[in-house]
Amino acid sequence: MTESTAPQSEHRTVLLRGGDVHSPADPFATAMVVERGHVAWVGSEGAADAFASGVDEVIDLDGALVTPAFTDAHVHTTSTGLALTGLDLSGSRTLGEALGLLRAYVAAHPEDRVVLGHGWDATRWPERRPPSRGELDEAAGGRPVYLPRVDVHSAVATTALLDLVPGVTGLTGHHPDAPLTGAAHHAVRSAAHGAVSPRQRAEAQRAALRHAASLGIGTVHECGGPDISDEEDFAALLKLAAAENGPRVFGYWAERVADEKDARQIRELGAVGAAGDLFVDGSLGSHTACLHEPYADGPAGGTGTAHLDAAEIAAHVAACTEAGLQAGFHAIGDAAVSAVVDGVRAAAEKLGLPRIRGARHRVEHAEMLTPETVAAFAELGLTASVQPAFDAAWGGEEGMYAQRLGVERARTLNPYAALLRAGVPLAFGSDSPVTPLDPWGTVRAAAFHRTPEHRISVRAGFTAHTRGGWRAVGRDDAGTLVPGAPADYAVWRTSDLVVQAPDDRVARWSTDPRSGTPGLPDLTPGAELPVCLRTVVLGQTVYARPNE
Repeated sequence: MTESTAPQSEHRTVLLRGGDVHSPADPFATAMVVERGHVAWVGSEGAADAFASGVDEVIDLDGALVTPAFTDAHVHTTSTGLALTGLDLSGSRTLGEALGLLRAYVAAHPEDRVVLGHGWDATRWPERRPPSRGELDEAAGGRPVYLPRVDVHSAVATTALLDLVPGVTGLTGHHPDAPLTGAAHHAVRSAAHGAVSPRQRAEAQRAALRHAASLGIGTVHECGGPDISDEEDFAALLKLAAAENGPRVFGYWAERVADEKDARQIRELGAVGAAGDLFVDGSLGSHTACLHEPYADGPAGGTGTAHLDAAEIAAHVAACTEAGLQAGFHAIGDAAVSAVVDGVRAAAEKLGLPRIRGARHRVEHAEMLTPETVAAFAELGLTASVQPAFDAAWGGEEGMYAQRLGVERARTLNPYAALLRAGVPLAFGSDSPVTPLDPWGTVRAAAFHRTPEHRISVRAGFTAHTRGGWRAVGRDDAGTLVPGAPADYAVWRTSDLVVQAPDDRVARWSTDPRSGTPGLPDLTPGAELPVCLRTVVLGQTVYARPNE
């Protein structure tokens, strides 16, 4: 890909030509004009000649693919950055290997006030258990250490860190020699993150946003809240993103709203909604997702943890709707999803269904759905903000889901095809650092779901990861390359473009080139994923691959 050396300017006009432009405006487009940060024209190579002399810059795509930039609809930005720059245990294959990585990291970072790590998953280890407090204390040499499980709903910590949290032993979720959950986990996480300096935090946020941009992500939805981070972290991220050249950030603050005063405080933080990880339950990996029937491998009769009931959900949704604020919840288990549906329906009975649907409230994760709750999502206009990489990581008959729930229940999880058939809006994300920022891998995970009946087309997955994220914040005018849309796009080096369908249930005409369906990269497992050459947000380059 080559370009002229014209300096960047907010108001420059740019012609991109000589590639493939993924646009519903012209399925065979090879060129695009960007003016004042928006798409001005999309069309054929021959027609591009008419624009060439009147633009400030011409970019020869050299056969590259141009697509809308991805939107990751669920990110924890600071934690993602800390995971990128801190101790990464996601690749550890045994408990002993994880402890060895901790020893090495502690020795290499003597200046850190607290050691932060991420990503361990005991279900992948032959020992099938987390590290004990004594093992951690020995490996850390007496240093404060905080190591959340991969799902970030439980954590192990050293004695030195627990000693910094007065009264932690009396909090719900404190276990003398097992991972911390609930209030104890939140208190210890707050103490650990409180030891991070503002400089470290800003560096982590920049690292996360730079990494997102390098993957063709132009927008992230930051899911913050008092049980996840703090107001200072949230406000600092929004300020940094607004001031620096990088992906845009929409912030969600997960705090319950009772009235207009509460809603005003949410807005004053800079949040677009009182949503994101407002916990109705926990996670499957930590046995804290709230279920109708007990876990297959948990304590006898254990059904997880419920943080909000239907009445509390209804009150939050009604207050947010009346204040013109988007509401939303974290709900994974089937009992938690049922509580959300019951609560939102109660709010609709109070305020009227059109007002509830118009507010586009959202549900994060929404993994354990039934045909009844899928239908209710469609009826109530709820957006399902989902993470297909969860299925890639934990699905299948041998995966963590099957361990926790049994094979039959595990097969029902993450039913993306059923959601689309019912007309439920989908927005794709990563929940990074729970699973990595990886947009094409996310689309692949949805198209090649471990449970075949839940698979969707690559095109539908791509739409959920681009336009779907914009629709989830109430914008229908973005996430697609058509005239008038924001010029948020990515340029990719990739193989031949194809139209992939999950199986024969998809009409054959849609995969025929004569149908005029724009092609996308081949995402068959094992195929090389596209390489991002450039990411542009509102006409401004936020990432350019070196030496391209």
